[in-house]
Amino acid sequence: MLLMLLLVLMLLLVLMLLLVLMLSSGHSGCSAAAVRSVRIQGGTSHRRTVQLQWSPDASESLQSGNKFLCSDFILAVGHNAARFLSAHVLASANWDAVGRALVWNERSRAGTGQTSEESACVFYRHKDNPSVFVCQVTCYVAEDQLFQWAEKVFDCLQSRELNVTVLSDSSVADYKTADYLSSSSAPFLRSLHTSAFSDQPVCQSLEQPNIVTGLPAAVLNHCQVHRIAAVVYQCYSDVIGPDSVTMETYKPALTKLGRSIQVDSTPNTDVLRKFIRTTEIQSNLYI
Repeated sequence: MLLMLLLVLMLLLVLMLLLVLMLSSGHSGCSAAAVRSVRIQGGTSHRRTVQLQWSPDASESLQSGNKFLCSDFILAVGHNAARFLSAHVLASANWDAVGRALVWNERSRAGTGQTSEESACVFYRHKDNPSVFVCQVTCYVAEDQLFQWAEKVFDCLQSRELNVTVLSDSSVADYKTADYLSSSSAPFLRSLHTSAFSDQPVCQSLEQPNIVTGLPAAVLNHCQVHRIAAVVYQCYSDVIGPDSVTMETYKPALTKLGRSIQVDSTPNTDVLRKFIRTTEIQSNLYI
């Protein structure tokens, strides 16, 4: 009887030891998985940080503690806005590419027929008037990167007497109005500006309840907080992708900046042909 009792006790001790070992092994596995998860999240968070890369001359100027002297900053967000600048402004030899903003996220990979450089945010500076900057943005900037982008870019520009003009693409399907909107009405411009903007916009203001979103909204908000004169010209179009008619709609917005920027009345046909052809190839899914 005593022997059987001892055997039962020994069996219970063995079972308890096995249970303790299993629990400790499970906790170790959970801890290792947690550590791996934190490492992955940390790596992804680091990659999502907006990075600015400047040319050697521009970088040297910034490293000495200075900021770019900037009187006009023109930001084009979207394919039509960016291609308008390419065809009507940047086609001349008066511009130097001085930097780019690298933005990594789930949708920023270069698409078909588009290199990683073409999908980035590229900055240009006028050769004869170095205080005029242009930026083309054709890549997606995620919500958690918008504030970073605005803070980092404007931290490089002197805000005194700075004027910001934003050209932004939008679908006419997103435009809200109580009146009937015929297809012949598009494309058209609407504007929204900061309280520091004292000039007269070239089109009527954006009506409620319509709003500006994405990078244009982040830039406008930054300028409002820092009392910088800024205006957003939002072009509502019924065409998806680069379209010459939609591009032309932006012309009045920059023609008014004639003292600072020269807008070619006739676009560079080679540049236009390149963009339109690329769009047609990408859209031709069925032959």
